[in-house]
Amino acid sequence: MPKGRSGSQQWGSVVVLFILAAGLLFCPLSMAKADTDADATFYRRLAQIASGQGDIALFEKLNRGARELDWARSEEKTFAGHLRVIRAPSGGDNLDRQVVYLLRELTGKVHILSVPEDPQALLEGAETPYAGLDGKFENKLIFHARITTGSIEGSDYSFAQLIDQPVQPALDRVFRLSIILMLFFVMVGMGLTLSFKDFALVFTKPRGIILGEILQFGFMPLMAMAIGHLLGFYQQYPFIFVGMILITAIPGGVTSNLMTYYAKGDLALSISLTSFSTVLSIVFTPLLLALYCANMPEVSIPVKTVIQTIMILVIVPLAVGMSVRGKWPRFAIKATPFFSALGIIALLALIAAGVLSNIHVFKDTARYGVKFYTSVFALTFMGMMFGIVFSKMIGINNYQTRAISLETGLRNSALAMTIALLIQDAMGDFYSSMFVTSGLFGLIMYLAGVIAIFLYKPLLPVNKE
Repeated sequence: MPKGRSGSQQWGSVVVLFILAAGLLFCPLSMAKADTDADATFYRRLAQIASGQGDIALFEKLNRGARELDWARSEEKTFAGHLRVIRAPSGGDNLDRQVVYLLRELTGKVHILSVPEDPQALLEGAETPYAGLDGKFENKLIFHARITTGSIEGSDYSFAQLIDQPVQPALDRVFRLSIILMLFFVMVGMGLTLSFKDFALVFTKPRGIILGEILQFGFMPLMAMAIGHLLGFYQQYPFIFVGMILITAIPGGVTSNLMTYYAKGDLALSISLTSFSTVLSIVFTPLLLALYCANMPEVSIPVKTVIQTIMILVIVPLAVGMSVRGKWPRFAIKATPFFSALGIIALLALIAAGVLSNIHVFKDTARYGVKFYTSVFALTFMGMMFGIVFSKMIGINNYQTRAISLETGLRNSALAMTIALLIQDAMGDFYSSMFVTSGLFGLIMYLAGVIAIFLYKPLLPVNKE
């Protein structure tokens, strides 16, 4: 167990996350369902056209029609929201047939953005409200725009014209940068605790390691697929389904090691399982996403982006940490408590900041009903329980079973949230459903983990208690 914080401080972290999880569970249930289904359908239609499943001429009609509107009758509006970019690779040299820009308010309302015909107006440094527009789609923004309505081929649409350059809120900017830095340094910290001897544990405890990895990358995504089909997410809310696959295809993290320590389980096995799953994720995470989401017409997994994210934010910092451990072992030992404390504190702060800066997204989950929350809880808690069942079936002792159980149900939710943020626009995730699922899992898994720890005493007694 990494040192640097007292037991009361560690449990304080768990309590804070428990409160956050409880608030997230019950507050949205009273929210009214957002009346934006038509906009979501329109968004999916544009995404399908961009992927070659429709008439690309609609892109040109929307862009040209937006410029021909009578903007003198528009009204000014300032609102928070996101820039959404629908890009078609088959548009040729005609820019109007290549891309449609949308402004999505936090309420879900969508406006087609009228952009200048001259592409120079969109370049970074241009003296227009549209300068650097293509680089702003990943962030929540504050828009000051003119809003009006218009009809294209008999259908009514809402259009927007920028007055000033969009501005990213400070809290959202801090959250984006912090989650990436936090993930990088936490993985460096994990690397500082590892040596090649830890990976040699597979030869001394082969059953535990092999079973743990099979449960993580085999059983858990399979269970997520089953729950997603059973509760209708696959058909009704495909990106919730993708989010469930994503979070179960992600490796474990420091949370499982922390919980294993408090559960009096095999900490060495837990750390080794986390290390192995982290390295294996470069292959299995994109592979499982592509495999389980291959036949979904609305979903196209950007495998290259997923691999790049895992490589930069997981594999590279892990290798850096292990290299430092190999060359300067004394420094690594002294630095480990700092990185351990940093990991827990940063995780707490970032989940809280993520919820606060994206509260509009979490509120919108009322549309999915109670089954959304129960399915996320079921994923993590049932994962732990099945970890017990399969471990005992092959004769693994209770001490190691506790570690395998927690490693099965707990995941690196920060990594899943980061990947979701980076791929949601490319995939057309209108409601940021993958991010919501990963974030909610990251909160609820603490609740499920605490329950599991209390159940281990009667279910998996060990001599140390």
